[in-house]
Amino acid sequence: MSFDKDDSAGYLANHMARLFAAALTRRIAPLGLMPGQFMVLLELWREDGLTQRDLVERLDVEQATMANTLNRMERDGLIARAPDAADRRARRVRLTDRARALEAPATEAATEVNARALARLAPGDRARFSEMLQGVIAALRADR
Repeated sequence: MSFDKDDSAGYLANHMARLFAAALTRRIAPLGLMPGQFMVLLELWREDGLTQRDLVERLDVEQATMANTLNRMERDGLIARAPDAADRRARRVRLTDRARALEAPATEAATEVNARALARLAPGDRARFSEMLQGVIAALRADR
């Protein structure tokens, strides 16, 4: 049995993810954002005040990677960190006004990248594709 990358879900998903990231980078770079920051912002736009641990769990990234990303975001004026009233060891990550102002243009850029990437799929196939990706992600999370 030989391995064919063109039939490998993992290879194809990785290739697609790299192309998505490159397209998104081109679109959000003028806003002063990188894809790693954008995914953190997506979570904070949904629920401001998460902890670093919350973000690590929700985004499936390493603790060190998240720490570095948050340090850059704080340096760039996108977030502020404040002590958690209930847990003195934890710090809450809060959006700044600058980050709030980026929500519309950044999500618009991501919407356009998604639309361009999925343009060859029929609307029903787009929805099914997303459902299938969510199923694969859930299976891989359960396997950890």
